[in-house]
Amino acid sequence: MTEARQDAFLGGRLSLWQPVRGYRAGVDPVLLAAAVPAQAGQSVLDLGCGVGTAALCLAARVPDLHPVGLERQAAYAALARRNGLEVVEGDVAAMPGELKARAFHHVICNPPYFDRTRGAAAEDAGREGAMGEDRPLHVWAEAAARRLMHHGYAHFIFRAERLPELLAAFSGRLGSVEVLPLAARAGRAPSLVIVRARKGGRADFRLHFTRILHRGSSHVADGEDYTPEFTSIFRAGAPLVF
Repeated sequence: MTEARQDAFLGGRLSLWQPVRGYRAGVDPVLLAAAVPAQAGQSVLDLGCGVGTAALCLAARVPDLHPVGLERQAAYAALARRNGLEVVEGDVAAMPGELKARAFHHVICNPPYFDRTRGAAAEDAGREGAMGEDRPLHVWAEAAARRLMHHGYAHFIFRAERLPELLAAFSGRLGSVEVLPLAARAGRAPSLVIVRARKGGRADFRLHFTRILHRGSSHVADGEDYTPEFTSIFRAGAPLVF
């Protein structure tokens, strides 16, 4: 069994088992969950769910949600189940039959950020499995589109510099695309984007104004310095409204 410890999320409202070594969820899946306008009674599929952080953060905000995760790394899938998430083990490139038979109101995804044709792999296999891309982006986009109900929403969080690749992967599969850029501080270029799209959507592309995570132009003291908006998200589970 993977050595694990519990970490608090959403100001202690949620406690999740994570591996002591390997990939450990930070703020990105919390931001992803905050962006999803899910409603009570709806269903959500988390592609590549890891220990279940994004799906469970969303479920902590939305009552009576029905979240499911897909995870190919057995150790992470086991921790997600320990955290209380329904998990199907399998690869996004070969969708398990039990998920092929289902459709969801929402699909969320925090795909691997780093193209390994441009950089070295992580030494830890679990971390590399989460961070190093070995499935093309169009595979993730296709999986999301196929598992969505008509007019269901997909939400992806990704590196800003790779946004053109993600938009290309959505082309012909998901429409009504909206992009929310996220920058660490005022005056800095966005480092992350949250992309929302809709199955069967035909609305014009929308680029939202950049949101700033931290107060001030630099980190000058110990402790957190999130803006009030993001303090509410990280500490109280508030939604991130587009």
